[in-house]
Amino acid sequence: MKEAFLFLATGFEEIEALGTVDILRRGGIRVMTVSIMGDIKVMGAHNVPVIADYVFEDADFTHADALILPGGIPGSNHLNTCTRLKELIIQKNKEGILLGAVCAGPMVLGGLGLLKGRKACCFPNFEPTMIGAIPTDNGVEVDGNIITAKGPGFVFDFGLTLLKLLKGEEIASEVAAALLVPDKI
Repeated sequence: MKEAFLFLATGFEEIEALGTVDILRRGGIRVMTVSIMGDIKVMGAHNVPVIADYVFEDADFTHADALILPGGIPGSNHLNTCTRLKELIIQKNKEGILLGAVCAGPMVLGGLGLLKGRKACCFPNFEPTMIGAIPTDNGVEVDGNIITAKGPGFVFDFGLTLLKLLKGEEIASEVAAALLVPDKI
């Protein structure tokens, strides 16, 4: 079974995080939410509390097929200052696994130099944080193993794109149809 890890930090964008988790789980992906805050309970940007599956220290990333960074402020800033997370992203990028980031989340990948020369998108006005990227106006951008998305309005596109890359177009199309968004594949 494919495994994905989605990272939560205080101030994360709830729609981006939970919508992505929901879409991937509907497609048969084992998705684990991971708090980087040292507490399993994480408060979203709009005061929605979420209980993560793991705190970072207790998660086993050995068989990860994807790492996912939701946006939100200050959530993305917390992700961007988490040394352990950044070390994990660098390691898993070398292994070629999928790295997904949405909204302000691409700042983490940009800061690590992983977007240099790659097409990427993010929330408007965050383009300077995608250091070295080739910014696009697309809602979702795939360049190699990196998938970026503009913001919360593109959660279906983002989640279904990740699902397509992890499980194939047929599964992604089935999930899209069940969600009544068949035109998103």
